[in-house]
Amino acid sequence: MKINVLGCISRRFFASSVIPKRAPFAVLSDKDIAFFEGTVGKGNVRTQDLEDYNVDWMKWYKGHSKCVVSPSNSEEVSAVLKHCHDRQLAIVPQSGNTGMVGGSIPVYDEVILSLKRLNKHYEFNSITGILQCDAGLILEELDERLRKEGFMMPLDLGAKGSCLIGGNISTCAGGIRLLRYGNLHGNVLGLRVVLPDSHGSIVDFGSQLQKDNTGLHMHHMFIGSEGQLGVITRASILCPPAPTSVISAMIGVSSFSGCCSILRDARRFLGEILSSFEVMDAATMQCLEENEQLHNVLTSAPQFCLLIETSGSDAEHDEAKVQRFLEYVMENEMATDGVLAANKQESAFMWKLRETAPLAITKDGYVYKFDVSLPLDHFYELTDAVRERCGDKVCRVVTYGHMGDGNSHLNITTKEPSEEVEKLLYPFVFDWVVAHGGSISAEHGVGQMKRDYISVGKSERIGELTRALKPIFDPRGILSPYKMVV
Repeated sequence: MKINVLGCISRRFFASSVIPKRAPFAVLSDKDIAFFEGTVGKGNVRTQDLEDYNVDWMKWYKGHSKCVVSPSNSEEVSAVLKHCHDRQLAIVPQSGNTGMVGGSIPVYDEVILSLKRLNKHYEFNSITGILQCDAGLILEELDERLRKEGFMMPLDLGAKGSCLIGGNISTCAGGIRLLRYGNLHGNVLGLRVVLPDSHGSIVDFGSQLQKDNTGLHMHHMFIGSEGQLGVITRASILCPPAPTSVISAMIGVSSFSGCCSILRDARRFLGEILSSFEVMDAATMQCLEENEQLHNVLTSAPQFCLLIETSGSDAEHDEAKVQRFLEYVMENEMATDGVLAANKQESAFMWKLRETAPLAITKDGYVYKFDVSLPLDHFYELTDAVRERCGDKVCRVVTYGHMGDGNSHLNITTKEPSEEVEKLLYPFVFDWVVAHGGSISAEHGVGQMKRDYISVGKSERIGELTRALKPIFDPRGILSPYKMVV
């Protein structure tokens, strides 16, 4: 942990990074608190017991906010943002606080705007598949409501039981089925956003239609903007029909090049029903066995395990396609082993292995986590490079991830935080990723963790344009300062 000289923030990453000085924002006063209470109700303004809001769920970041305001609709958000603009009070939007990069945690004493009470509006059209909902609704609850009507949310995350759809959109969350349903830029049709300007402007960007070319598609700027430009309060989302046939299979492979060959053929054999293509290396499986007593369903102890899922509408047809694919893989000696889930219980256990991996590694003691995108030619080369660089200074180097879309989750574990290991990893990993045509953030965002590295591999002009855009929406720079846009 690094604590700045003012003792205002705790940071988990980057011993050498420079923490921005506190900007000349106003300091919270009793009058501000009274205004917030008059706007959202006294019971919805908290000034005590704020630990759960000031610390992220990984316990990596700690802020020192003295006030959490919880509005219930766009109008209340507007009043709060207008007041903060007029007073020049810094403010941080916070959804489910399940992020991995410290984006929803104050850096200093910013007011926290909790969006959990924005959970009233839900309107779904079962003919068009378009959902209109408030930003504070929980992802899993939305999915459950949609499935009653034969539809589903187009994204699925490990944190689905507590993350909010507004936070998902503002971070452009990815997840395990992006391969089939695409990212949120393809599914979000429109957004209601409150701007931190002198009016607290409430603006409907985009549309409630699938086709609307009447202007710039400005709603896309808020997808993945991490609360830098405005506060999302409502969304229009195109939701796909829920599959009636879901099949899972696990395949063992001896080399990563073999994994790439199987992915190529999976696309060809399984086509439109292929929904997930996950990879877990041998170190992941070893960690699951040692730390969670979860055993691999494959008996060949392969170097890589591939978890493949299909989603369709004809169980007999889909199962035949998957069976033919597995037979092809085995007959051509592309795999060391393969298992087709015979029922929901077996499928659930396969997914339990994948979903437990992020928790299992934490039992080693301490984890350095990377979320990067890479061309598949270099996907696992990064893991090998990190193993060689760190040697016996670490407990293990583990890689799992969404291979189907090139998203690697690289994890390095140690018994306790190590400045020596940190210096070996940063900025080495980010420089390596960019040098090999990748992105230093695949789906977790920038937040505080990657702020100092956001320009790596990007042109200087992109940074200039981004900084020029910020004051158009946020004239006084009060919204989530010190993070993605510095």
